[in-house]
Amino acid sequence: MLAIGGAIGTGLFLGAGGRLHQAGPALALTYAACGLLAFAVLRALGELVLYRPSSGAFVSYAREFMGEKGAYVAGWMYFVNWGTTGIADITAIAQYSHHWSLFVPVPQWVLALIALIVVLSLNLISVRLFGEMEFWFAIVKVGTLVLFMAVSIVLLVTQHPVGGRSPGFGLIADNGGFLPNGALPVVLVAQGIVFAYAGIELVGVAAGETAEPHKVMPRAINSILWRIAVFYVGSIVLLSLLLPFSDYRAGESPFVTVLSAIGIPGAGDVMNLVVLTAAMSSLNSGLYATGRVLRSMSAAGSAPRFLSAMNRGKVPYAGILFTGGFCALGVGVNFFVPDDAFEIVLHISAVAIITTWSMIMLCHLCFLKQVRRGRIARPAYRLPGAPYTHIASFVALAGVLVLMWFDRVAGRTTLYFVPLLIAALVAGWFLVRRRVRELAEPEGDIR
Repeated sequence: MLAIGGAIGTGLFLGAGGRLHQAGPALALTYAACGLLAFAVLRALGELVLYRPSSGAFVSYAREFMGEKGAYVAGWMYFVNWGTTGIADITAIAQYSHHWSLFVPVPQWVLALIALIVVLSLNLISVRLFGEMEFWFAIVKVGTLVLFMAVSIVLLVTQHPVGGRSPGFGLIADNGGFLPNGALPVVLVAQGIVFAYAGIELVGVAAGETAEPHKVMPRAINSILWRIAVFYVGSIVLLSLLLPFSDYRAGESPFVTVLSAIGIPGAGDVMNLVVLTAAMSSLNSGLYATGRVLRSMSAAGSAPRFLSAMNRGKVPYAGILFTGGFCALGVGVNFFVPDDAFEIVLHISAVAIITTWSMIMLCHLCFLKQVRRGRIARPAYRLPGAPYTHIASFVALAGVLVLMWFDRVAGRTTLYFVPLLIAALVAGWFLVRRRVRELAEPEGDIR
């Protein structure tokens, strides 16, 4: 269920509306291409998990194969990844809430703060409660998408009007075709699509707390590919056939747009509640993951000592609260720039996601190097096409960074902050390296 929760989130339920408006029906191709990239990363992580399950996930593998410096970079960039994703999630929840007239008078930052407090409180109780919540969140998301797709197919077959127009391929042909705004926007939206797939690596984090990872993990990972094809690509195709691409807009879920246009009383409200649940699910998952990763880093010395603290329920509450504090910065973003909050944090998160995925692929390359030397055995479940798959993945990830430069507002501004992020990582390493060295001495150098 974590595989489902990670693969279906805010990027689809909220982000797809603005992307459709920008790129048109060809957006489905970008989702498919980025989906293949995400699947390759997940297969590499899956092979590492079956070699040695760990709740420290790829940070633990970075430590083993790339040394403490690699683990330090991987861990803190993963924290930035989920911290900024958490800000995007509370922003999405606040924007969803404004769909209902009852919450319109409530400032966006207040709604974002309430969402953070609720999910943070639930995540601190126990891992069992987290698992139960995520299970039902996933059921709601998948069930709703399946129902939406079924209704969409019925509308197409019966040619029932949607928003006063007959659905079908005629909507695409009459509104600029498959590439209404040209090919460039289809490529430029890639960073937003990469954000949409953030969270799939949660399968690896959960492996350390799974009873039979060697049985469960391959099945969960393999299911991601068809899930991407059905839910992401399939949903974009159906959305394009139901309404003209220009009817969708940023800040509103495209699913809510369609159901509101159908005219079924309350349908848009129900779907809005579902997509709000999806954002809460993503926030819930991010707090879970960073709590475990920060605890692993603290034990190795690359994060403050207090982040290793756990409560009686074996929940790493210090790491979870630390991430929650970072997400609280999003309340300020929603206060000062409520209209642009989602896009700003989306681009920052995309940079962190690219770094995380690159580190996973680097870990796997180092792992294969040890396999070739005969030091460790490679499991039967493997990343196909290595090392060519790695090369293609690195080129694709670098390409997404380059594309961000052509987004003159949010994308280029984000890249300006990258040197500051690098400087912060370097400064942080000099602060923690002595403690890291002391803890690593029995096992050798820290590289």
